[in-house]
Amino acid sequence: MLCDLPADGIYETRGAAMSSTAAATGLVLFLLSLPVVQSQNDYAVTYTSTQICAVKGSTVDIGCSFKHPSRVNVLKRVWFTKGNNYNPEDLKTDPAYAGRVSYSSHWKSCTLTIRDLRESDSAVYKFRFETNQKNFTGLPGVTLTVTALRVHVDTSYSNWATLTCQSSCYHPSYIWYKNGHKISRRNQYWYTDNLNPSDSYSCAVTGHEDFSSPSVCVRDDSCNRVNYSNRRICAFKGSSVDISSTYNSYESSIQSTSWFRSGRGSEDLREDSQHAGRVQVTETERGRSTLRIRDLTESDSAKYHFKFKTQSFEWGSSLPGTTLTVTDVQVRGFNGLQLDCVTSCNHYVSSYVWYKNGQQVNGASSSSYDVSRDTSNSYPYQRSYDNKNSYSCALKGFEDFHSSLVCTQGQRCNKVNYSKRKICAFKGSSVDISCTYNSYESSIQSKSWFRSGRGSEDLTEDSQYKDRAEVTERERGLSTLRIRDLTESDSAEYHFKFKTQDFEWKSSLPGTTLTVTALQVKVSRIIPVHECQTEAELKCESSCSPAGRLSFIWFKNGQKNTKQQTSTYTDCFYPGDNISCAFTGYEDYHSPPVYAPKFASVLVLNNSHEIVEGSSVNLTCSSDANPAANYTWYKDKKTISTKQELIFRSIQSSDSGEYNCTAKNELGQRPSEVISINVKYAPKLASVSVSPSAEIVEGSSVTLTCSSDANPAANYTWYKENKLLLHGPVGRYHFSSISSEHSGNYSCKAENLYGPAQSVTLYIDVEYPPRLPSVSVSPSAEIVEGSSVTLTCSSDANPAASYTWYKENEDSAKASGQNFTITDFRPEHIGSYYCVAQNTRGHHNSTLQLIVTASLVKSAAIASMTIFFLAIVILSAVIFIRKTRPLKVIFSKDRTNSIAQKSASPEHDGPSAPPAEQQDDLCYASVSFSKSQEDPLYSNIMPTKPKGQNEEDEEEGGGDVEYSLVKFINGAQGLRGEQAVEDSSALYSTVRKIYH
Repeated sequence: MLCDLPADGIYETRGAAMSSTAAATGLVLFLLSLPVVQSQNDYAVTYTSTQICAVKGSTVDIGCSFKHPSRVNVLKRVWFTKGNNYNPEDLKTDPAYAGRVSYSSHWKSCTLTIRDLRESDSAVYKFRFETNQKNFTGLPGVTLTVTALRVHVDTSYSNWATLTCQSSCYHPSYIWYKNGHKISRRNQYWYTDNLNPSDSYSCAVTGHEDFSSPSVCVRDDSCNRVNYSNRRICAFKGSSVDISSTYNSYESSIQSTSWFRSGRGSEDLREDSQHAGRVQVTETERGRSTLRIRDLTESDSAKYHFKFKTQSFEWGSSLPGTTLTVTDVQVRGFNGLQLDCVTSCNHYVSSYVWYKNGQQVNGASSSSYDVSRDTSNSYPYQRSYDNKNSYSCALKGFEDFHSSLVCTQGQRCNKVNYSKRKICAFKGSSVDISCTYNSYESSIQSKSWFRSGRGSEDLTEDSQYKDRAEVTERERGLSTLRIRDLTESDSAEYHFKFKTQDFEWKSSLPGTTLTVTALQVKVSRIIPVHECQTEAELKCESSCSPAGRLSFIWFKNGQKNTKQQTSTYTDCFYPGDNISCAFTGYEDYHSPPVYAPKFASVLVLNNSHEIVEGSSVNLTCSSDANPAANYTWYKDKKTISTKQELIFRSIQSSDSGEYNCTAKNELGQRPSEVISINVKYAPKLASVSVSPSAEIVEGSSVTLTCSSDANPAANYTWYKENKLLLHGPVGRYHFSSISSEHSGNYSCKAENLYGPAQSVTLYIDVEYPPRLPSVSVSPSAEIVEGSSVTLTCSSDANPAASYTWYKENEDSAKASGQNFTITDFRPEHIGSYYCVAQNTRGHHNSTLQLIVTASLVKSAAIASMTIFFLAIVILSAVIFIRKTRPLKVIFSKDRTNSIAQKSASPEHDGPSAPPAEQQDDLCYASVSFSKSQEDPLYSNIMPTKPKGQNEEDEEEGGGDVEYSLVKFINGAQGLRGEQAVEDSSALYSTVRKIYH
């Protein structure tokens, strides 16, 4: 379908064969089909070709023409690739095509031009025009294919490489390059050569060498090669441009690198008189070189190449480099009614700026300007009056590079044109800023120069320019502002204005920009030598280049070096040397000197007089050096930073140490003095340790140590069970002979000016052998024969003691454990017992003695039958005594470790008394327990069961009855004998033993 349906219904397509005339530019590589005409009812679109293939980076013209009935007016013309045939998206509004597309403005021509082609531009392009009656779209459109040449390397064979120039389009003839040199008689798409890892290759289509492929290596990426970042660059006159390339050398050492331009041999541009003072070569990173050209002129338009040289290799120059086009913007008239803004490059912008009489015209943003909008059609006589207006244009964003002002008719309009848009002058010199001007009216009342930012004040009356600014006019219409003794503050934009009775020129157009520069010495190269401290190549440079070619003078330590008159100077330099440069004849305005760092010092910035942990601390390394020094920080001789400032936002104790810095530039270095950073801080966690670390034994020497990291050193306070023991600067607490009383929980507190720290509690456990055991008997009241008796041995010991019970004159132990129980007490249990308390630190004995003693010696005399009366008396006496004096048992508890008693009791190792039941006579024994009470406790032991009638009868009947008295005696008093019976505090009970 060719046109919109709603207005006129469906239009058919009719094709017509035409002669094949390629309407593309020379940059289009091949046209594949015949032109096509699409028409209906006098509406038609003709495409020169429907298939076009072009190389990436080139420019293509897609030829197109259209027709329509003469009675209709064309309202809009659109090329599109997106949207549909009824609602297309104009390429001019597509950001991907910004500044790269333009439509032919000729009558009924619709040719589309696309510059700097990209692979993403491959698409089907259609043209559509809209009229006041119908809208028409030409189908099927034009298919554009953008291809990028690439070299494919096949190394299947060990000694050969097969190279293929790949493209998505067919091309009949190719050109091959090896290491930048053109290979003759090689025009096929493939090429074979010996395999050499140092070689690189590139290809191009014949006739389109400017769009060659990137250079590639036959193996890895270490070959010799040069690739340019941009193949074509367009720049405005007076501007600056950067031309860059990447390069690599197969050999490690490169002797020289340089830029040159076609048609001038291989002369280094830095030595070319045409580019003197305007060329600078920089290398911001290894393998990337950038050529910068300032203050461009149209004569700078050329092809620029980069080359490098090693000991055995030099890069060739036949491979195309970067083509630079320098252009100016011009205003061209069309029948005196329409003005066109024309330039050979548009910097990817599609918007323009128009000026009328120096003032920007609002709403004018296309490349054409309709002058009739400024002319009143109602009053034709005013048409000649409007000839007073002048016009200028610029690309949006590049207003500094606007066109010269032009008149629509003749040259009598109001206008001001500056001789130079930019001027560079060095400090102390003089400069002339000129302009030509014209007034449509013959009489000019006033004229003056002023600078931007200061209103319109006449410079000759400005105090800053007093006696330095002068305006001259050697011929009518040419004004010159001269400023002497330039200073850097004079850098500004200067304007000229004039005033008549009916008109005042107050231009918003840029005037002349003056840049006042001071020369600077830069270190361009360091030469490694051993004869001097530093050998360097210095270059005298400025931020801009003054007009004319001037010679240089170099100064070393204030002395002129008459042998060096170029911009470069090579010499040996030592610490303390000062080097500067100047233009010949302007020695008083020499550059600031360059020198190695004269010193390096450290400044400590802190909020208080002491550096406290957690505070903010800044260390700054400063130096007097030109070029500016680079700084390196060291802590304890180890590199920690390469910044000028060392910032501690919250300094820590670990940051304490010895600090210093070095200041270094290309001409030398200086170290600073070492400073000590001593960070003060409160005690860290306090800890308690004990020495020796093994078990603590009573009587040994023990030291407790309180440790804490603090600055300044902490004072220590010792606590036992939270009670203060000691306070002082020494963190030790010493026991020369520790005892059990020293056992307990110990802690310490470390404290200085910045805070305290409390330790955790440490328990001190003092080990000691058993103390003298104490023995007790249970029950302590009546002990009845046949009852259970428990003997208990107790001793203070650490670790806890183990107990063993023994009976005198018996080898084997009676029992182990703290308690010894006799479950059925009988007379044979009477005897001497002792317990042994023992732990890992020693042992101690205690004796429990059961001693049988006779108050009356048992007698059984057999009287002579002849003395019968005496026998009866004796027998009656014996019976009487047995009833009135019981057996006396004494339990004695020793407080010494000796088994023998030093009292009236018999020794443990003597013979023991015979059992009571073997005595014919009455027997008495005392049992003594050494208890802690002072008064003795007496107890008679009785049977556990109640006494029956039979027992009473037996007792009355004079049966064999035995009595005993149990006496508890304080161990300190020993055995008291029978006197104890008289003690008023004695407790008596009867123990009765029944014999069967």
